[in-house]
Amino acid sequence: MVGRIKVIIAKRAGFCFGVKRAVDMAFAAAKESERVYTLGPIIHNPQVIEKLKSEGVQPVKSIDSRGIKTLIVRTHGVPKETSEKLNKKKYEVIDATCPFVKKAQNYARLLRAEDYQVVIIGDKEHPEVKGLMSYAGPDVVVVDRDDPPPNLKSRVGVVVQTTQPVSVLKEFLGDTIERVKELKVFNTICNSTALRLKETKSIAEKVDAVIVVGGKNSANTTQLANFCISMSVPTYHIETASEIKDGWFANVEKVGITAGASTPDWIIEEVAERMRHIRRKVIV
Repeated sequence: MVGRIKVIIAKRAGFCFGVKRAVDMAFAAAKESERVYTLGPIIHNPQVIEKLKSEGVQPVKSIDSRGIKTLIVRTHGVPKETSEKLNKKKYEVIDATCPFVKKAQNYARLLRAEDYQVVIIGDKEHPEVKGLMSYAGPDVVVVDRDDPPPNLKSRVGVVVQTTQPVSVLKEFLGDTIERVKELKVFNTICNSTALRLKETKSIAEKVDAVIVVGGKNSANTTQLANFCISMSVPTYHIETASEIKDGWFANVEKVGITAGASTPDWIIEEVAERMRHIRRKVIV
């Protein structure tokens, strides 16, 4: 016998405020101008990037690329030096940096001005962190969750990559509080990240498998997938519904669907619709 699989979709799955704002700005720019470009992919979602390309919005690697009439700064922001160079350009610049990332940059600048050694908790290869580093000063330290405790000065100021889980910040503070004389912390984790993880945890506890939808190059989507895996729930990280295999769910009754902050609603709905057509085995 076969039966339907119950599908539970996270309410907070999909675009966060900053991503929706940036994508809306890009589509609006495409309607108003020609030769619109983004400095790198505006968000970490290949499908959205392709859709923007179809509207005439192309990513470029350099602010000096030829033919630019309008350039959009990605949600992750850019280093301070790049921002200063953009201010001197003759073409139109649209700053789509997430406001939460902007706030983290300002805090890093403030800590440097107050003569703290700035510690950034996050992925040193992520574009957001590279931008933060430029505001933090030459003695900046980037700490990833798997890094050993760094050597620090006596006065330390902390900012966090906006998509990091709160647990990483807590762990760092617990390891550091006894090793420095003064510690100033700005919790720059986006509230959307914490709420998304909390909701994902609640769903993962109720289902037999979880589908995490979003770009394979998206840090926060990968974080969701790893979080579900850590809960010992069968987890499948996909970008589109076409990747789903019926065999994954042969004996599954309930499936949870969550998605990263850069995943559009239309992709989530395609995944949900695909799941509604899968039939599971019913053991009698």
